[in-house]
Amino acid sequence: MTAAQAPAEAAPLMPPAPPAAPAPPAMQAAAHPPLHGVTLLLGTLALSLATFMNVLDSSIANVSIPAIAGDLGVSPAQGTWVITSFGVANAISVPLTGWLTQRFGAVRLFTLSILLFVLTSWLCGFASSLEMLVVFRVLQGLVAGPMIPLSQTLLLASYPRARAGMALALWGVTTLVAPVVGPLLGGWITDNISWPWIFYINVPVGLIAAGVTWSIYRHRETPRRKLPIDTLGLSLLVIWVGCAQLMLDKGKELDWFSSPLILALAAIAVIALAVFLVWELTDDHPVVDLTLFRERNFAFGVLSLSVAYALFFGNVVLLPLWLQQFMGYTATNAGMALAPVGIFAIVLTPLVGRKVSEWDPRRMATGAFVVFALVLWMRSQFTTDTDFWHILVPTVIQGAAMAFFFIPLTTITLADLPPERIPAAAGLSNFVRIMAGAMGVSITTTLWDSRAALHHAHLTEGLVQGQGVFGQTLQQLTATGMTQTQALALINRLIDQQAFTRAADDVFLASAGLFLVLIALIWLTRRPGSGGSAGAAAGAH
Repeated sequence: MTAAQAPAEAAPLMPPAPPAAPAPPAMQAAAHPPLHGVTLLLGTLALSLATFMNVLDSSIANVSIPAIAGDLGVSPAQGTWVITSFGVANAISVPLTGWLTQRFGAVRLFTLSILLFVLTSWLCGFASSLEMLVVFRVLQGLVAGPMIPLSQTLLLASYPRARAGMALALWGVTTLVAPVVGPLLGGWITDNISWPWIFYINVPVGLIAAGVTWSIYRHRETPRRKLPIDTLGLSLLVIWVGCAQLMLDKGKELDWFSSPLILALAAIAVIALAVFLVWELTDDHPVVDLTLFRERNFAFGVLSLSVAYALFFGNVVLLPLWLQQFMGYTATNAGMALAPVGIFAIVLTPLVGRKVSEWDPRRMATGAFVVFALVLWMRSQFTTDTDFWHILVPTVIQGAAMAFFFIPLTTITLADLPPERIPAAAGLSNFVRIMAGAMGVSITTTLWDSRAALHHAHLTEGLVQGQGVFGQTLQQLTATGMTQTQALALINRLIDQQAFTRAADDVFLASAGLFLVLIALIWLTRRPGSGGSAGAAAGAH
């Protein structure tokens, strides 16, 4: 990989924005001259603004989940559906980007995606129930799929080849800054205005980006042609992914496999997945090219990247939930605890981009996993007395792991593939990773609740009302003027705080261990050649 390609693959360091894919095939046929002067500046700003909006919307919601859940009358665990629904829908739409680009043209598709993203964001803000919000988030995820890869595609077509590195660096900065701004802005909006405004702010930003993009690029449209689409494969994909995610989201509240609905969802997901695999391996125009998994580097690269991303994303969502529900943090303060993750990422990403072709990317990814494990181990030591600064330290360190995470693993995953297979490989890799991230959130929050219930039982099993320390505490509280019911509620709240803190520690510690186990998968891959995936990617452009 060259430094020129590095920022594009490295840039989206926060979920659920997918790493930039190489240009769709339609762009290869375009023969437009580079832009110059003010037009180039405005085009770059418009494309970057659209990317910024997309990535910002991913991270801005994380700290707002408790407020959204409280306002809509659901539990915070149900509130995480706002994140998982977007991620699953986004994962499904990503593999379709290439087909849609050739069918409608890159400029039309990109502009339409922005406008539909604006519309669905506006609808999200108007949602009056969780069901409505989840439906609109699904639509938002579906229309967001083409935005990030096409923004990079159009940007590369705007610059001379010699300045491609600078173009990708500018593009990369927006996707690095957005995750830093997202939690801070989301927390401030939630605390000082109201949570719907985390979606409403997309309206003016998106309209400006769409207007400027269309005015500059409408005469630079890519060639269009009608191609067959794997309708059955796409339908099966939607069915098995949707049923699997719904099973994970609803399982806890319906007591898992004691529920006929959960059993039915599991059965449908398994059957649809089996048929999907058979169909995609035999169809002439599959929606995803599963034969890519025959390549050793692609198979183990995608597996290690996706599982690691599921662990990372699950813990990214868990931390602000714990801080706001049981540590008394406001959404703003929770955002401040999350935002510094971008500091080291922004500083180190250019270095990683330059060195990934010289250093062994397997060693770089191994270092990232070790740092992730260290960060999660540090978090597993959190108690109810842990102060803000001790919570902040692992977040800052985690930024270093982020810089060494995506670029080396993307290099390994796309290494040695021929240029014509790079777009399909990037799309499939993104699909698996984004889907894993959404499922990781569901699994993490479910484990957190179940471990908290276990810890709550252990903490209360020796308590007998009216006896020992429990009896003394109850008497002291009632002596202050509380009723016995109020005193018992306060004690239960304190026990919950301890139980959920211990449960969060359990999840952090288990995640740290899994990161260390995942290192073995990295070393099942071959070291990419000096050309690596970058050479292939360059050919794809």
